[in-house]
Amino acid sequence: MGRHGYTDEPANDWKLIRWRGQVASAMRGRRGQGLLRDLLDALDAMPRKRLIAREFWNGEACALGALGERRGIDLISVDTEDYDRIADTFGVARQVVMEIEFMNDEAGAYRETPEERWIRMRNWVASELKENWPAPQTFRASRRTTDDSA
Repeated sequence: MGRHGYTDEPANDWKLIRWRGQVASAMRGRRGQGLLRDLLDALDAMPRKRLIAREFWNGEACALGALGERRGIDLISVDTEDYDRIADTFGVARQVVMEIEFMNDEAGAYRETPEERWIRMRNWVASELKENWPAPQTFRASRRTTDDSA
């Protein structure tokens, strides 16, 4: 189990269906959409477009760490698995916090770079915003190439 609280254990189908419904409802709600909009702004404002996993801050930030930094919230002393405290701090349902932590930490490719994580998270956050928000720009990872002439 990661800091997002999700497990790899087989789930009761109805329990999982109810949980996904709670996540979807919390993400679509006013507070969830407000947090996502602020998160998108925080990601765009980062001077270095890099995100870490499994902790809020270590000199660099995860997605929620970047938002906390932008809002002036000290997250260093906050337990990354204290979902209720984090949710209260950000003013959202705990399901939103857990989903963002899961997406930040676990949804990427194996050996994802911090830059690739930033791109993936930025695109995911933008995709979760309702249509009435301004259309976000989509970022793509550039292909890595080697210069054979050097």
